[in-house]
Amino acid sequence: MLKLILRRVALTLPTFVALMFVTFVAVRLVPGDPIEARTGERGIDPERLAALRHELGLDQPVWKQFLDYVYALLHGDFGVSIVTKTPVLHEFLILFPATLELALCALVFAVVLGVPAGVLAAVKRGSVLDHSVMAVALAGYSMPIFWWGLLLIMFMSEYLGLTPVSGRMDLINYYFEPVTGFMLIDSLLSGEDGAFSAAVAHLILPTIVLGTIPLAVIARMTRSSMLEVLGEDYVRTARAKGLSPLRVVGLHALRNALIPVVTVVGLQTGTLLAGAVLTETIFAWPGVGKWLIESISRRDYPALQGGIMLISAIVILVNLIVDMLYVAINPRIRHG
Repeated sequence: MLKLILRRVALTLPTFVALMFVTFVAVRLVPGDPIEARTGERGIDPERLAALRHELGLDQPVWKQFLDYVYALLHGDFGVSIVTKTPVLHEFLILFPATLELALCALVFAVVLGVPAGVLAAVKRGSVLDHSVMAVALAGYSMPIFWWGLLLIMFMSEYLGLTPVSGRMDLINYYFEPVTGFMLIDSLLSGEDGAFSAAVAHLILPTIVLGTIPLAVIARMTRSSMLEVLGEDYVRTARAKGLSPLRVVGLHALRNALIPVVTVVGLQTGTLLAGAVLTETIFAWPGVGKWLIESISRRDYPALQGGIMLISAIVILVNLIVDMLYVAINPRIRHG
């Protein structure tokens, strides 16, 4: 078991090194110059331009910039934003709770709806319910996030007036000092009447938009896994013993069918964090995704590099944890 864990941890190191290289190269492929993005159309004195480029290390050869970048990362230094002059790690830690809150709500939404839908589709295989669930899952997986988000805004917010259009909280009616960075928790701690319901209302549309694709994937995987398990001998034996269908499906089949679903849920972390970039932009959600988009337009190399590496590290860590959970709950791998 320990050897397996160490082997999985060792396999993440080449991934992290490759990510450092790809991130460094990809950021510099973005058209434009960070100095020109700062000065705009006003222009700048050539001497001042040279001084700024030297200050940012942009006058160094590319290979030297990469080695400095790797050295800084290995020492926990993710750089300083060119625009705000604030350490990238500090900005990330301030904004990440908003992204994490949205991602967790989307994941809960996907799991709570996706697993039962997949189970029902498997139990009622070939029925209208089965075909309906799979059709909706396929449609949900195929819908672009930006199109789905704008459609929900038009229908839910503009036409029906049920939810706010954008933002994380109505700052005109409610204001309180953040304690945890999670708006749902902070609104409860504030004690202000209506603050929690306002926070929930602002979360509804972004949660649905971000959770739709993971919901479709989880539903399809749950159905596939359940169909495989329902054909096993021990399930037929349980039915032959006269156990109730609910007990057979819920206790014997579902528990074993959830093993691959756990892996899929972990893999959806990357989808959620990647989808958060578009979702936060559409709904003006003040999180890491919106910050990265703004960093691209400002050619803020350190913010882009640091933000992408931090997000990548979180995705790798979550996948590693899920991998370990999979080993822990699956005896065939643990004792293989």
